[in-house]
Amino acid sequence: MRKRYLIEISKDDQAVVACPSHLIEGRSLKRIAFGSKSMEVEFIPLTEKKTRIILSEKVSDALHFPDFSFPLHLFFENQTMYIGPLIGIFTAGFTPFPYRPIGERSVFFSKLLSVNKTVGVLSFVFGEQHIDWEHGLIKGYFFHEHEWRAFDVPFPNVIYDRLPNRKSERNPLQKSVKEQLQKDYLIPWYNPGFFNKLDIHERLQQESSVARYLPETHSFSSFSMIERMLSDYGHIFVKPINGSLGLGVHQVIYDKHKNDYFCRYQEYKGVNRLRKFSSLETLFKSVFAHQNLEKVLVQQGIHLLRYEQRIIDFRVHTNKDDNGEWKVTAIAAKIAGAGSVTTHVRSGGEIKTLEEIFAKDESQQYKEKLTTVSLQLSKALERNIEGIIGEIGFDLGIDRNGDVWLFEANSKPGRSIFKHPELKDFDLLTRKLSMAFAIFLTEQSIMYPEDIYK
Repeated sequence: MRKRYLIEISKDDQAVVACPSHLIEGRSLKRIAFGSKSMEVEFIPLTEKKTRIILSEKVSDALHFPDFSFPLHLFFENQTMYIGPLIGIFTAGFTPFPYRPIGERSVFFSKLLSVNKTVGVLSFVFGEQHIDWEHGLIKGYFFHEHEWRAFDVPFPNVIYDRLPNRKSERNPLQKSVKEQLQKDYLIPWYNPGFFNKLDIHERLQQESSVARYLPETHSFSSFSMIERMLSDYGHIFVKPINGSLGLGVHQVIYDKHKNDYFCRYQEYKGVNRLRKFSSLETLFKSVFAHQNLEKVLVQQGIHLLRYEQRIIDFRVHTNKDDNGEWKVTAIAAKIAGAGSVTTHVRSGGEIKTLEEIFAKDESQQYKEKLTTVSLQLSKALERNIEGIIGEIGFDLGIDRNGDVWLFEANSKPGRSIFKHPELKDFDLLTRKLSMAFAIFLTEQSIMYPEDIYK
């Protein structure tokens, strides 16, 4: 574990920084940096054994260091001491209300920022409207001592992308901000972009190590293709290429004995429907009449494990840690609601731990399989996707033969599984690691920038 130092501010009008003598010896330190701001200072050794750094008021004002007494990490390069990391969490949907600056999502962000002290980082939330390009400052929203506070701080060491949806991501202004901060200021930007289901599938198909976990998946092309897949698998799923939360997912089932077609889906009012049709064409004309079939994909149906006659799939979270290594941080079972085509909670699904639904040996066996596959998939995705990925949420299934299948990978996974009381610790772990990864990225960008910007 990296050592952290408490950052304190003294009433001093000189450009001085006091720190433990062993940090000064052999380093010829001349500058201190916080985020994008740096300045020349005099370093004074402290004879005490405390692990603290004391900034004079003149230094803290020049660096725009907020008035927090906080343990942070230190990085050294080119006679400069860097304190941080300073993490900017980029999002949209700000409000004028100081107690809920990001509207309903303020609660999520307050929980995310609450790990600052335990991880040893300073993170804040901001939007494009909070950037002062002329002075190199951002009005950042910090959650400190149970309240929201705004400070003008330097541009951060790294940026964590938490744009809420694809619409905000496509906004030209947001895209311009991202491009400028990445290219002109060389700030590492992690978890950029929502995944496109078909694109992810096609990229992973090229990886021999994980191709066996992929169900047959195609963009819609013809009824004959669907007929062939129904003949092979008995049922298929038709889902939006850019969908989320299980919205727009349809299960199409073929009864070869009676030559009937069934479609299971959820209507907009939340009602689960199962309808019968005499032909595939009739089914599509009725159910998909107002849908652009060029924007849907067709996926092989899998005969999944069941619990009390209801299908089960699994949500697995993976995160990169402060050493840049992938870790599995949470596993939960999701059980479909009665008559539902998906396992989402909004469709009547339930969250369970593996131990609640499987015997001890079986639970351990499935946990090991899901862990192994998720780590393989995380590394494969990282090799095949542009940008820096720090977390992924996988929707995986296990069939009756015990084989694992990938249904979806999410770059900004939802957090509904953490409402389960037995998963609270994993909720905290995922939040900690999503911040801790920024420590690794900060160190890389300072000491080995060519590895990030290659």
